[in-house]
Amino acid sequence: MNMDFKSAEELLNLCEENQLPISEVMRQRECLLGEVPRDSVNHRMGKAWEIMRSSATQPPKKPTKSKKLEAHDAKKKSICGDVLEKAITYAMAVLEVNASMGLIVAAPTAGSAGVVPGMMLALQECYRISDQRIVDALFNAGAVGYLAMRNATVAGAVGGCQAEVGVASAMAASAAVELMGGTPQQCLDAASTVLMNMLGLVCDPVGGLVDTPCQKRN
Repeated sequence: MNMDFKSAEELLNLCEENQLPISEVMRQRECLLGEVPRDSVNHRMGKAWEIMRSSATQPPKKPTKSKKLEAHDAKKKSICGDVLEKAITYAMAVLEVNASMGLIVAAPTAGSAGVVPGMMLALQECYRISDQRIVDALFNAGAVGYLAMRNATVAGAVGGCQAEVGVASAMAASAAVELMGGTPQQCLDAASTVLMNMLGLVCDPVGGLVDTPCQKRN
């Protein structure tokens, strides 16, 4: 069975023909094209999830922005709601780990590595979602990231922050919709809507360093 796809339209057709969610189409694609068993593919994605969670939750060596956000979250005074507040806190934590040369998962890049784990961890915490379902959702996110890499770019040097944080946000949005019971079409509608709101976002280094714009945009 051919589960490869080169566009969102082809991906949706595969989902409809096989009555499968985006996550399962992407998982089968990885198995077939990589010629590796399903258990191995699941294990590798599970490992990626472990690294994501660790980078978002490891205790900081000194007071940081993420620690301040965590303290604010504990006061329950956020106007954003629990999910977004936690997602922001976790995303910032990942970027601080990245800035200190710690281990992160480029999703799709190091500069945008906080968005996907931030969103997934926040949803897991607020809705009591199992690790297995999160791993499934990461295959969904991977499909969106793959489409962006194949048809455009995820490199900030080429496409600016719309390519890095924009694609990361599209990945997180699509994965979140599948987690909450959305259809493949709704997943890609969410990814498209998020990406449209990032168009034109350029990389603006502060003092020659990208840490500041990367952290805030995550």
